Amino acid sequence: MSFVARLLPVAALLLAAACTGAQSPAPAATASPTASAVAAATPSASPSATACAAHAATPAVTEGPYFKAGSPERTVLYETGMAGTRLVLTGRVLTATCQPVTGAVLDFWQADAGGTYDNSGYRLRGHQTVGADGTFRLETVIPGLYPGRTEHIHVKVQAPGKPVLTTQLFFPGVASNAGDSIFDPALLITLTDSGDGGKAGAYDFYVAG
Repeated sequence: MSFVARLLPVAALLLAAACTGAQSPAPAATASPTASAVAAATPSASPSATACAAHAATPAVTEGPYFKAGSPERTVLYETGMAGTRLVLTGRVLTATCQPVTGAVLDFWQADAGGTYDNSGYRLRGHQTVGADGTFRLETVIPGLYPGRTEHIHVKVQAPGKPVLTTQLFFPGVASNAGDSIFDPALLITLTDSGDGGKAGAYDFYVAG
């Protein structure tokens, strides 16, 4: 065998080694996340958010004959010595998905404990603007009955840039609810004893966001 022939296998091995060293190792393949992995990493909606997303808007009912524009801005309608059971009503103004409606205005008016409206002044009438959390608080008395109606509090809810919601709030356990043509159980407040001889009421309004 010639000298050149003996060198060929050696040269071939050197060339193969050189080529292998020059090549960069291929990057490791990155597996695409599977659908199940994505689902596991994505937080699901909470049950409360899901339930709230389907919440119906607060029903509108008639304004009635005793609305009076221009009520004073105040959260306390009760006056010292006023007859009737004291009531502190609290709640929120929310969208159907439970987001607070900042800046919503609520205008309340009602009869006194004897079932009489003040149509010459602004007794038991007032409006307030909710804050960033959408909450409101009203100090008043439980209204009395007048012919043809059950106990109720009137309210207009004005969300910024939205139509006014005019409605009424009703009280649970009142016998005359059944005979009132305007009564709607969706407008019942939650009522409990406040511990000081009065009552604590709660109601959330749901309006277009």
